Amino acid sequence: MHIRDVMTRNPRTVSPEDTIQSAACIMRDEDTGAVPVVENGRAVGMVTDRDIVVRAVADGSQLNRPIREIVTSAVVTASPDMSTREAAQLMSEHQIRRLPVVDSDERLVGIVSIGDLAVKEGKDARTGETLENISEGVKRH
Repeated sequence: MHIRDVMTRNPRTVSPEDTIQSAACIMRDEDTGAVPVVENGRAVGMVTDRDIVVRAVADGSQLNRPIREIVTSAVVTASPDMSTREAAQLMSEHQIRRLPVVDSDERLVGIVSIGDLAVKEGKDARTGETLENISEGVKRH
């Protein structure tokens, strides 16, 4: 199975200039913990609910500051043609739960989560192992 078969197409995004609060509102409205940061159609980072809490709220920062001040810019991506097995491996290696999906021009076309892999393929041993590996990495950080 390929990523294009399980990804969420055209996810909501923010730009580096959007406010931290606008990203939080998207997370609330879309019931998600991460939003891709996109500039000129290209994924330039991810902002997570944890980024907002740790890098803004905990510091007492203003939520009208731009996302660029708290974004995680080292973004790991998947391609639509990547297998779900490869995506699970990437998630495990990088201790992440979501991958932006980009086309050959690095333009964002979707997003895939570990939950998407679990639902579409069933909770097989590989998905369970990936979740376990990611969870272990989160506990260490």
